[in-house]
Amino acid sequence: MKSAIEINNLHVQVESKEILKGINLTFEPGKIHVIMGPNGAGKSTLSYALMGHPKYNITQGKILLNGKDITDIPTDQRAKAGLFLSFQYPVEIPGIRLSHFLRTAVNNHREKKLSVLEFQELLKQKMDLLKMDHSFSRRYLNEGFSGGEKKRAEILQLLLLEPKYAILDETDSGLDIDAMKIVAENINLLRQNKSQMGIIIITHYKRFVELLHPDKVSILLDGRIIKEGDASLINEIDEKGFKEEH
Repeated sequence: MKSAIEINNLHVQVESKEILKGINLTFEPGKIHVIMGPNGAGKSTLSYALMGHPKYNITQGKILLNGKDITDIPTDQRAKAGLFLSFQYPVEIPGIRLSHFLRTAVNNHREKKLSVLEFQELLKQKMDLLKMDHSFSRRYLNEGFSGGEKKRAEILQLLLLEPKYAILDETDSGLDIDAMKIVAENINLLRQNKSQMGIIIITHYKRFVELLHPDKVSILLDGRIIKEGDASLINEIDEKGFKEEH
């Protein structure tokens, strides 16, 4: 059994319009894989299709997680199997404190549940890594958060859940350069600690990619992967833009 996410000839429709037109990709554990492309290329569609969003209809192809076909299984089962998606636009949920939400999420992924005190200690450790004030955890989930605060809350959730594969959709959106550096540092920290988490970064911002030093870069244009390479590919994109070669 191969340890990877394998996407084979994936076609996805949204409201009867084909957005992805035969995607073939492999995401490996312990690697950072960046997907770049202009707005409307299908990047977010790919992330939602991977997580099983019902609006995104897979008409052809398969998604394999460590050799198991997950193309048709529900989102919650994909999450329990080790997939995590950081949303581009996290929703606000008044009345639910961030700490309560995070503890519920963490305990749903553990056989041995954490007590309130055990979780609070773990939460403080992760918040310190992100240089977040501890009072942040007492706020209602995403309510009144700035764009940057929402993204930090998503990364905090990632650090707590420690999934097998993390899909980060436009995580850099709304972040100032200092916050972006902190997020990138924590993603790189996972690699330095020899974490086997596979990280898929969806972005169109060169500066964020440069901070990450990815193992692989794929270019998505008009629903197709048009080019793949190592981190040096971002310099070509900076010079030439997102263009399909003929």
